Amino acid sequence: MGTDVQSFAVANLRRRPVLVETGGFVAGFDPGTTSPYINYATPLPGTRPTARDVKELIEAFRVRDLKPRLEFAPDAAPSVEPALREAGFGVEATHTYLVCTPERLAVPRGTAAVPVAVPATDEDYRAIDAALSEAFAGEFASSPEGAARLRRIQEDGGAVRFVRAPDGCAGGATCSAPAVGTAELAGVGTRPAFRGQGIAAVVTAALTETMFARGAQSVWLEYSGAGSRRVYERVGFQPRGTRLYMSLES
Repeated sequence: MGTDVQSFAVANLRRRPVLVETGGFVAGFDPGTTSPYINYATPLPGTRPTARDVKELIEAFRVRDLKPRLEFAPDAAPSVEPALREAGFGVEATHTYLVCTPERLAVPRGTAAVPVAVPATDEDYRAIDAALSEAFAGEFASSPEGAARLRRIQEDGGAVRFVRAPDGCAGGATCSAPAVGTAELAGVGTRPAFRGQGIAAVVTAALTETMFARGAQSVWLEYSGAGSRRVYERVGFQPRGTRLYMSLES
């Protein structure tokens, strides 16, 4: 599964507005933001980078005044981590990823009464962006650019789903358009006032079901803690491998 997830990472980055491919790496950039979580690189499966390859990759970030940063499944490109460490990169985090296949998908009991909506208006996208910013404790600020990115996901073959609240959005998530048979579900967030109502589970299940209906053979995601992992496992996700996050400080 690591190779599938890594092949997906490559295909997904190739959707970025600005693309740089050098020395076995694919770097995707979005001029609308300097966020390192959107502007990053990933290796092609099986890449065996040289010191020169890594140096050229670093330069692709430096000329844009961005932090050199990578996300990848290390088992699909085992030579990459040592080469990056040699160049001074450090590990930000190692995350386990979970995978769901069609035969395992299940909607947890008690969430059937939670209605899931598809955004249709600018107000919907703004509300979702604001709710996710609040859900992630201000890790990123809500903005017109963030709302626009959510709309692009929905309109470019991915999916955005949310649960309405009297003041806009209680919680939501996104899923990328499928590539190489799989899709990434991300940004599952619920505002603090609405937690404990099954929102994360029902939105995750709805997005996963949508991707399977569009032909994906699997959907994968990463989790942030034991509580969220239990939510995803109830929906049918199982651990399959790890993803490594590495960056180079100035």
